[in-house]
Amino acid sequence: MAVDTTNPVRRDTRFNAYVKLGKFAFFDYDLCVLIVWCALPGSLWWEVSTGATLLLFLIGQIAIFAATVTFDDLTGLKDGSDARNYTPETGQLRDLARKPLLSGALSVRQAQVFGWGAVLVGAGCWATAAALAPHRPGWLLLLLLLVAAGAVQYSYGLKLSYRGGQEVLMIGTTGMVVLMPYALLTGEVSGLIALESVLFGAWALLVASYSNMNDLAGDRSVGRVNVATLTSPAGYRGYLLAVSLIGLVSTVVAVACGAAPGWFLLLLAPVFALRGAQLRAGIVRGNPLAARKLGITIHRLGAVLLCVGNLLYVHGG
Repeated sequence: MAVDTTNPVRRDTRFNAYVKLGKFAFFDYDLCVLIVWCALPGSLWWEVSTGATLLLFLIGQIAIFAATVTFDDLTGLKDGSDARNYTPETGQLRDLARKPLLSGALSVRQAQVFGWGAVLVGAGCWATAAALAPHRPGWLLLLLLLVAAGAVQYSYGLKLSYRGGQEVLMIGTTGMVVLMPYALLTGEVSGLIALESVLFGAWALLVASYSNMNDLAGDRSVGRVNVATLTSPAGYRGYLLAVSLIGLVSTVVAVACGAAPGWFLLLLAPVFALRGAQLRAGIVRGNPLAARKLGITIHRLGAVLLCVGNLLYVHGG
């Protein structure tokens, strides 16, 4: 059978479109496995079960995230909100190529097949990770199921993010990707991991919250219910300030309770300082997309600092 090689550019372009659709370049949530690995006792580091569990969890995490953003794009195309939010006025901070459905690079059918395929891969990998892990208490298996289902239903099916559940889902499901693999490998949730789960989820929530600030008009036009669409501009500024303080407050509480060492406050000081710059960009200067971009940088920096902190705290003495 002859192979058609007349249009290799088109195949390459379609592959890139799927990469854009699944947001595979957005690796921020995938850093969870590095944070967990650095927090593990040294005796677990090189166990075969540790490597297999973390690898399968990571692949599952990538797939479930790809399914979530794919279904979000399908809903955004259907209700017209993406067309309103991705306008020429957003400039280089929002590239239309990031939305292959909106640009026409992929069809609705192609995106649906990709999305459900990602669901199957994600669910299969997480189920296999749980089967191979040293520990799998009932509450953790239930949590894995709830996080996967909640992520997929974020803006598709039950459309939880359209019905007031966006912020809770964002901080909850994102934070749990730190807690769940650690519990699979150790059978417990340490105070330090609980703190880092809160931090990881809050950092992700802030990125999404500044996106919502920018997308306010489009989200309101399609009836999306979130904090941005329910509050006044002043109220939302107060909300952003409150979410920005979650990291600092939770770290202070963790230190006071003995869950984290006092020097964690110093370690994370760059993150706390950059939150001020983010508030200035988003609230004072009225540039939510610049604040969102800075939030991504803060999330990545924070993940690296947590890895360093875990190594020093768990293995330094």
